[in-house]
Amino acid sequence: MKVAVVGAGAIGGYLGARLARSGEDVTFIARNKNLEAINANGFKLILEDGSEEHTPNVRAVQKMADAGPQDVVLITLKAHQLRDVLPELRALFGPQTMVVTMINGIPWWYFHKLGGPFDGRAVASVDPDGLIAANIEPERVIGSVVYPAAELVAPGVVKLIEGNRFTLGELDGSRSERIEALSQVMMKAGFKSPVSKDIRGEIWLKLWGNLSFNPISALTHATLQDICRFPLTRSLAASMMGEAQAVAHRLGVEFKISLDKRIAGAEAVGAHKTSMLQDVEHGRVLELEALVGAVVELGRITETPTPTIEAIYAVSSLLAKTLAEQRGQLAMQALA
Repeated sequence: MKVAVVGAGAIGGYLGARLARSGEDVTFIARNKNLEAINANGFKLILEDGSEEHTPNVRAVQKMADAGPQDVVLITLKAHQLRDVLPELRALFGPQTMVVTMINGIPWWYFHKLGGPFDGRAVASVDPDGLIAANIEPERVIGSVVYPAAELVAPGVVKLIEGNRFTLGELDGSRSERIEALSQVMMKAGFKSPVSKDIRGEIWLKLWGNLSFNPISALTHATLQDICRFPLTRSLAASMMGEAQAVAHRLGVEFKISLDKRIAGAEAVGAHKTSMLQDVEHGRVLELEALVGAVVELGRITETPTPTIEAIYAVSSLLAKTLAEQRGQLAMQALA
C-alpha cells in the first residue's frame, strides 16, 4: 500500500518506520530538521529493550502535493493541528483513499454514521466551523485508538516506551474489505491491529483517563502515580470520570472495565508525565478541546450534568490562554 504519514512525530514515526520495514511504500509529511533527517538517514526506532531498528527506505516531503494520491493517509497529529494541514491534505486523496484518524479525544466525526437521535451532528468544540468535515468526507474515515507511548528524541529518531496496539474501526461498525486489508497490513508490520465493531466505545475507554489525568497533571505538575496516590486528586479524577461515564451512557456506550480498575491502570504506569503536562513544560498548545471541552459539549447535547469536568476545563483553559499570551512555559524546579 501507498501510505502517507501526516505528522512525523513519535507515533507517526513509529508507524511509518515499521510499515516501511514490512514493505509498504511510506511517505512522511514532515518539516524542518525532521524532514532533513528522514531524507538523509531514514528513520531510527529505539525499542523498549534499548535495541535499535533503522529504516532507510523511506522518504519525507514538506508539500503533500509532492507525495500525490495515497491508498492510506494516517493522521498522527494532535487534534488542534489538523485544521492547519487541511488546505493541502486533499492532494493525498484518490477515489478510494482511506483516512485513518489516530488522534486522541472525541473526533469531529463522532456523530457521523452513528444512527439514532444525534446522527450527523457536528462536534463544535473540535470543528467549530465545520471546516474539517467539509474537507474530509466521512466515507473516507476509519477511526483508530492509539495505545503505544513513544517519544521523538531527535529528528528522525523515535524511542518506543511501550505498546504496539492500534485498534481500527469503521464509523458504522462494519467489517469492510478495506478495513480488513488495512488491519492485515498493520499486523504484517508487527502491530496488534484488531477491527472493532464499536470504535466509539474504544475511544471513550482511552478518553476516560485522558480527560481527567491530563488536565489535573497540567495544573498540579504531578505524575500519574502522584495523582492516583493522593486521596484528593484521586477523588477528583474519579468524579470527572463518573460524569464522563454518564455522558457516554447517554450515547449508548458501555465501559468494559470499572472506574476503579481504570484508575488502578493509570497508577500502575508509575511516575509518568502526561502529554498535557509535557506540553505545559515545553510551552506547547494544550490539547484541551478534544480531550475535555468536547466532553463538556457532549454533556450539554445529552443533557447530562458535568460540573466537575466543567470546572477543571475552565481553569485549564485559563492556563492555556496565559501560556499562549505570555509565550511561556511552566516547569517544576527544585530549590538550590
